Amino acid sequence: MYHILQSRRHRPSVWTFNRASEWWGVIVPGFTNTQWLENFRMSEETFIYLCNKLRPAMERRDTNFRVCVPLKKRVAIALWKLATGSEYRSVGHLFGASISTVCRCVREFCAAAETLLIPEQIRFPDQERFKEMAAYIENRWGLPQCIGAIDGSHIPIIAPQDYHCDYFNRKGWHSIILQGVVDGKGLFWNVFTGLPGSLHDARVLRLSTLWEVASRGNHIPASTKNIAGVNVGCYILGDSAYPLQNWLLKTIH
Repeated sequence: MYHILQSRRHRPSVWTFNRASEWWGVIVPGFTNTQWLENFRMSEETFIYLCNKLRPAMERRDTNFRVCVPLKKRVAIALWKLATGSEYRSVGHLFGASISTVCRCVREFCAAAETLLIPEQIRFPDQERFKEMAAYIENRWGLPQCIGAIDGSHIPIIAPQDYHCDYFNRKGWHSIILQGVVDGKGLFWNVFTGLPGSLHDARVLRLSTLWEVASRGNHIPASTKNIAGVNVGCYILGDSAYPLQNWLLKTIH
């Protein structure tokens, strides 16, 4: 009897709280391409690509005491939260996961994307790439010498305890600012984020790496094109909030 009790005492066991996950396990596998785009804002093919790319950072192994959340489900949880802005509790109910698991998946997904995806997907173009971008924009949109468009976007956050007023933006809520530059196809080639939402777009630009790089003048192509008698260099297009520079043109409202 003693040996039986001892074996039971040291025998590993798996413990989890049973949660309903029929939506992810039964409904999603039957999604059409249209449903994938509507729900996750990407195709299933792109989703599989992301899973494979993020596998080194996000895949987990089962332990003696707990079955891990599979990689695809972890990525899907993070994507759903980011795509819909739903509360952690609502996402957890949908996927059959706890609030802490949802929060962990989102954080790990963002960290993995920053480490593994950004260096590969968002890179400062070289001179040859700039020429290709300028040619595409001129052919597609009729803007000669333009190499991209810049704008800012406010990302909602929960107000931090310290200096919360700095994050209160002109729209009436707390945020951090994401500044992005895209090419003629809408693909990002420069991103800068993290500054408080109260800052003006022009201030954010001056604090960004783009300002430092462009102001030195050794990365933006120096080639010019004669347009109506004026030699025009390559430029980024911005709205009226941005300062006029020889490499940045602004619209007039």
